[in-house]
Amino acid sequence: MSTSQERIIPTDLRNEMSRSYLEYAMSVIVGRALPDARDGLKPVHRRILYAMHELGLTADRPFRKCARVVGEVLGKYHPHGDTAVYDALVRMAQDFSMRDPLIDGHGNFGSVDNDPPAAMRYTECRLRALTTEAMLRDIESETVDFIDNFDGSQQEPIVLPSRVPQLLLNGSSGIAVGMATNIPPHNLGELVDGLIALIQDPDITNEGLMKYIPGPDFPTGGQILGMSGIKEAYLTGRGSITMRGVAAIETIEHRGRPDREAIIVTELPFQTNKAALIEKIAELVNDKRIEGISDIRDESDRDGMRIVIELKRDAYPRVVLNNLYKLTPLQANFGANMLALVNSEPQLLTLKQFLSVFLDFRIEAITRRTQYELRKAEERDHLLVGLLIALQHLDAIIALIRHAADTQSAKSELMTAYQLSEQQADAILQMQLRRLTALEAEKIRHEHEELQTLIADLRDILANRSRILEIIVREAGEIKQKFATPRRTFIEATEGELAEQDLIANEKALILITEQGYIKRMPVSTFEAQSRGTRGKAANRMKEDDGIDHFLTCCDHDSLLFFSDRGVVYCVKAYQIPMGSRTARGIPIVQMLPIPIEERITSIVPVSEFSDDEYLVMLTKGGYIKKTQLSAFSNIRANGLIAISLEEGDQLRWVRRATAEDSIIIGSRKGMAIHFRTNEEQLRPIGRTARGVRAMKLQSGDELVGMDILPMSIVAKLAITENEEIDDDSEELPVLNGDGPWVLAITTNGYGKRVPVSQFRLQNRAGKGLIATKFKSRKGQDQLAALGVVNEEDELMLVTTRGIIIRQAVKAISIQSRGATGVVVQRLDEEDAIAAVALVPPSNGEEEELEAAE
Repeated sequence: MSTSQERIIPTDLRNEMSRSYLEYAMSVIVGRALPDARDGLKPVHRRILYAMHELGLTADRPFRKCARVVGEVLGKYHPHGDTAVYDALVRMAQDFSMRDPLIDGHGNFGSVDNDPPAAMRYTECRLRALTTEAMLRDIESETVDFIDNFDGSQQEPIVLPSRVPQLLLNGSSGIAVGMATNIPPHNLGELVDGLIALIQDPDITNEGLMKYIPGPDFPTGGQILGMSGIKEAYLTGRGSITMRGVAAIETIEHRGRPDREAIIVTELPFQTNKAALIEKIAELVNDKRIEGISDIRDESDRDGMRIVIELKRDAYPRVVLNNLYKLTPLQANFGANMLALVNSEPQLLTLKQFLSVFLDFRIEAITRRTQYELRKAEERDHLLVGLLIALQHLDAIIALIRHAADTQSAKSELMTAYQLSEQQADAILQMQLRRLTALEAEKIRHEHEELQTLIADLRDILANRSRILEIIVREAGEIKQKFATPRRTFIEATEGELAEQDLIANEKALILITEQGYIKRMPVSTFEAQSRGTRGKAANRMKEDDGIDHFLTCCDHDSLLFFSDRGVVYCVKAYQIPMGSRTARGIPIVQMLPIPIEERITSIVPVSEFSDDEYLVMLTKGGYIKKTQLSAFSNIRANGLIAISLEEGDQLRWVRRATAEDSIIIGSRKGMAIHFRTNEEQLRPIGRTARGVRAMKLQSGDELVGMDILPMSIVAKLAITENEEIDDDSEELPVLNGDGPWVLAITTNGYGKRVPVSQFRLQNRAGKGLIATKFKSRKGQDQLAALGVVNEEDELMLVTTRGIIIRQAVKAISIQSRGATGVVVQRLDEEDAIAAVALVPPSNGEEEELEAAE
C-alpha cells in the first residue's frame, strides 16, 4: 500500500492554474455562452426544444406546465439550476425579445417593463409551428449527430437540423470568458431571400447580400439611423447600430382648457425597459435638464404601446424630442459583435460567412436525410422483391413451408431454393394470408415500382449538388411563404448617416498657396468685381521674401488633387482647408499634405466626380505631355500616388481635365502657342506611371508657361482650320467679334487681351506653334504670365507676386488679334508682376439667368 507521500504528485502552480482556467474557459465558451453558427442555439435552448419535441408538445397539442418541461430538461439533458432553464424558456416565448418566438407561452411571461414572469408552476408552454417546421423536422432522419447526455442514459442532438438561419433570425447574446457575442435579430423573409441569392451566386459580396438583407429587424420595431453601422457589422463582424424609438407630435384635446401638443411614443428601441425610460424622463424633468414637459403617462394596453409626453404651451416639440433622443434610452446603440461557434471554435463572422456556414450545414443535412431515405427505400424494396418472388412461386413455397420441421429450417430452405436473403425469407414467413389475394399482390407490385422510381430520384439527388440546392431553395421558400411577416424596423439615412460635407454649404472658394508653402481658403464673395486697370486688394499677409505660388477657384465639396513637381499627387477635400481672412497668412501646407521639404506643389485640379469619360492631361517643364483616365486617381493613399514618371531634372508643372475629343492650347514664356487635339491620333491615353510624349518645340531660352483645354463643341462650332499656312508675322489678322470663347493672354507687366480661338489653327503635336502675343517691352522684361480659354460670362482673379488680388470680368478686356500687345489689365507697383491667373466660372444660378436671357 502506497504512503501519502507517494500519492503526492509535484506540479508547477502556474502550469496547473493555466491548464485549469483554460479548460474552464473552453467549457463556458462551447458549452454555455456562445451559440452554434449552424442552428443558432446555445446548448440550453437546444435541449429545451428537443425535450419538448420528445414530449410531443407541438403547436396542435394542448399546453403543458413549464415545470414539466423544466424537469424533463434537468433530468435528462441539462444538469444545472432550474432557474437557468426556465429563464431561457421564458425568453424563447417573449415576442419582445425574439423576432420570431420559438415557444408558444400561456400565462405571464414578463413584459417590456421588465416585469418578472410567473413561476414555472403557473405558466404553460408548447412549441410554435415555426419551430417544428423549421428547427426540428427531419431530426429522426439521421440528419444530425447525437451524443450521450451527462450520465450516458440518453442521447441528445449536438445541433438541430434548422431549415432557416436561426442565429440571424432571432439573434443571440452571451458573455463567455474573454469574449462576448451580441447578434441582432433579422426578418425571416429577407434572410431566405439572401440565402437564395447566395445559392444562385456563390461569388456575391456582403454588399450584394445587403440588397436582400438591408439590416436588423427588431421585434419591438423602432428605427435604425443610417447604414454605416450595419455595413460595418456585416463586413467586419463588429459595428455600432444606432436605434431610435418611433415618436410623433400630436395635439391633445382637453375639455375645458386649451389644447396641448404632446410627443406620442409608440415603439421603443430593442431591449429598452419602458418603465425605466419613463422614470429617466421624469428624473431629467425634475433636474431641469429637459425643459418643456408638463406631464408623462403610460397609456399602453394590449393593443400596443403608447407613452404620452405632454408639453408646456411655450415648448418647442422638436427641440424637446431631440433632447429625449440625446439624453434618454429613446435612442440607443446596439453594439453588434457577430461571434459564433464554427466547428466548436469561436469565430467573428461577416454576413456572407453566416449564410455560407448555414448553407454548408444545410447541404450536409439534406445529403444525410437523402442517404437515410435511400437506405430505407432500398431496404423496403429488398423485402418487396422477396415477396414478389414468393407470389410467383406461391404453391411451391407454401408446400415447402408446410413440410418444414420448424421456422429455422423453413427459412434456410427458402434462402437456398430461391436465393433469398435472410430478411426476405423472414418477410415471406411473416406474410399474412390476406396478402395472397390478387388485390394485395397488385399493391405490392405497385409499391415496388414506386420505390424504384424513388430510389432513382434519391440517387440522382446525391449525385447532383444542384438538386440539393434546389431542395434548400424550395424548403426555405415554403417556410418564408408560411411564416414570414413584414419588416417592423424602419431603416432611414438621417443624422447618423450624414457625411461631413452634408453639414457644409457648397459655396465657391478661392484656394491660395504661397511660395513658402502656406495655404488657405477664402470665399470668392470676399472679392467684388472691379474695373479694368485698378490695383486690387491684398489677399494675403506675407513675409517680404514670400509670394503667391498657386491660386484657383473651386467649390467647397470638391476633391482637390495636388500635383507636385516630382510627379506625385495628393488629395484633400476643399472644405478641409482652413478658412482664412484676406490678411491671414494661412497654415503650412505640410500640415495638410505629407510632402517632403524639397517637394513643391505645381498644379491643383478640383474634381467633383471621378468619371471614366474624363482624363487628366499633364504637362512637364521639359515639354512632355500625357493623358490618363481621371478615374485612376479616385483612390489616392494618404501618402500620395505616382501620377507621372519624370526624367532627371524634369518637373510636372500643369494638369488639366479633358475629354477624348477636346483640344489643348499650350503657351510659352516668349509668347508662342500651339493648338492640337486630345484624340487617339495626337495623344493616346496611357497609364499613371508613364512619362508621356513631346508637346511643343521650344526656341532657345524659352519655356512653357501654361496650357488650357478647349471643348470639342467649341472647335467644331468655330470650324477652326487644321494645319493651314498663316503668316504669323501679320499684324492685321482677322478678328472675330462674337460670344467667344477666346484665348486670354496676360503678361507679367499687367497687359492682357482676348484673342478669338479661331486664330489658333489646329496643328500636329510637337510643332513650334504660332505667335500668341507681342510685348510692349522689346528688352525681354515682359513675358507671357498666363494663357487660357475664357468665355463672355467668366470672371478672372489675378494675383501678383506681392499678394495683391484683383477680380475682374472677362468682358472688360478688349478683343485683339494674335499680333497685338493688349491693354492694361492691372496696374502694378514697381518690382511687382503678375504671378498667376485663375478663372471664376459662373454659379448655377448665374448660368440659368444667362440661359434665360438667351
